[in-house]
Order: sequence, then structure tokens, then C-alpha cells
Amino acid sequence: MNIWVDADACPVALKEIMFRAAKRTGIQTVLVANTLIKIPKIRHVRFKKVTAGFDEADKYILESADPGDLVITNDIPLASDCIAKGCLAINTKGELLTAENIGERLNIRDFMDTMRSSGVQTGGSAPLSQRDIQQFSDAFDRQMTKYLNGQKTS
Repeated sequence: MNIWVDADACPVALKEIMFRAAKRTGIQTVLVANTLIKIPKIRHVRFKKVTAGFDEADKYILESADPGDLVITNDIPLASDCIAKGCLAINTKGELLTAENIGERLNIRDFMDTMRSSGVQTGGSAPLSQRDIQQFSDAFDRQMTKYLNGQKTS
């Protein structure tokens, strides 16, 4: 398993959790962004800078990820495509996105997109809270533990 991080908007606190896990477990962790991201010198952590452009990081992750890999993203269409490919997806609030719940998330995303394009101010996402960070850490740790114990992750 590899971990793929849609890193352009991934909060620093969550990156730190993933860096510690990569160091502890030896699981390859790849941060993908179209802007330079500073990463620590940890053997199992890499950074891939993609060309600037709409969804370039998403395209790279989708092309590079293999079934069973874990993708960290808030991008619902990317999560949906990765799930269809057999990957796991966790958003930055610690929610495991699955084949069972991704359709609903896509519908909500499309509805909000329609609202915004018609001029309705939707307010955007709430800032990441300490509780969100803990939920992410717990969900991420569960997937790492399952993988390291040789169980099918989900």
C-alpha cells in the first residue's frame, strides 16, 4: 500500500500525522501538489510537483494509485474515481469515503456547485478543528493498523 496525499490544501497538522506514520511504519507516502510543499527528510516520504493547471494533482494521483492504496483528499470526484479503482479514501475530517457513501457526497457536491453558480453564497467549509484532527488521526491510524496486520483495509 502507498499513501497518496492531495497536498495543495491539506492542513499542516494532518501532514505531520502522516509524516510520523511514514517514519514509524515505512509506508511510502507521496504528497502531490502543483505548488512546492516542504517535506521532512524521511526515507518513505516523497513530494511530486505537477504542472499548474486544473486538477493536475488529481490526475496524477488517479493515474499513479493502485488498488488498495490510500488517498487523502477533500476532492469528492477524485475520491469517487479512486474508490472505483479499488483505492481507499479518507477526507481531512477523518471520514472514510466508500462505495456506499460516495454517491451521496457527489450529489451534495453537485447541488452546492449549482447553488454557487446561481449566485447563492454557501459559506464554504468550516475551519479544521481539534476534533477534526483527532478524527482524522483515528481513521488514518485504523487503516494503517489494518494494513500492517495484514487485514483487508476498509
